[in-house]
Amino acid sequence: MTNFSNLPHERLHAYQEARSLLICVHEAKIADGKLRDQALRAARSICLNIAEGAGRSSVPDKARVYAIARGETCEVVGALEIALLTGDCAEARARRGAAHADAVFSLLTGLIRRSA
Repeated sequence: MTNFSNLPHERLHAYQEARSLLICVHEAKIADGKLRDQALRAARSICLNIAEGAGRSSVPDKARVYAIARGETCEVVGALEIALLTGDCAEARARRGAAHADAVFSLLTGLIRRSA
């Protein structure tokens, strides 16, 4: 997917991976409506928090917003795992999402350390 704008978040690998994670969560088509909504809201929040953090000028502000995104990443993985355990989504889609989440988590950890 190409960049939508020339704003700073578009250049972050974490944002690119977060977009891929959002697509995976959407494509997982989690059968439980409440769990699907929770997973999608968390995945969207990751993208939005990364974008917000990239736009912040204060180092502590950047770290705080990236930490929120990292927490949301764990929530998405939890939702995908629960959906998989309860038969509410296909294993391949859940595992692909988890792989993107692993990358997002690692990249956010680096951004937090760099911002601290």
